[in-house]
Amino acid sequence: MDLKSLIRDIPDFPKPGIVFRDITTVLRDPAGLRYITDCLAQKLAAAGLNAEYIVGMESRGFIIGAPLAYKLGLGFIPVRKPGKLPSLVHSVEYELEYGTDRLEVHQDALQPGSRVVIVDDLIATGGTATATAKLMQQIGCQLLGFGFIIELQDLQGRKYLPDVPIVTLVEY
Repeated sequence: MDLKSLIRDIPDFPKPGIVFRDITTVLRDPAGLRYITDCLAQKLAAAGLNAEYIVGMESRGFIIGAPLAYKLGLGFIPVRKPGKLPSLVHSVEYELEYGTDRLEVHQDALQPGSRVVIVDDLIATGGTATATAKLMQQIGCQLLGFGFIIELQDLQGRKYLPDVPIVTLVEY
């Protein structure tokens, strides 16, 4: 499948000069959704990571992560923006281009030593993925790898991630 043909480019979003790679056009296509789920599952399985959980960040990481966890027979752990989780949380603050943001996970979601793979739709600068990795470290999890549909290679986000396998399906 030509995955790039299903990804919509939206120029000047969220600001002038940025080309947003929109995966909603992949998700609405039944064959496209199956393809990204199956391909990520195959690549992660081939890496022999032996994970227990898929960790996905709000919000597209949820869309990718839940069916991927199901396909691999793993649990799914949501990482959310502040104030969205009803129980006690672990949190990490991270830098954005203009300010900071925070990610949270329930304190009882994972135990120290849990084996996790972090997934999201896209890696650009690596900020959200790096913050999620730090959150997993804070808990004491074993971070086994990352999975992304899209990698924006010019932004070099990969170099900021921990030295674990990184699976991507398409590069720009």
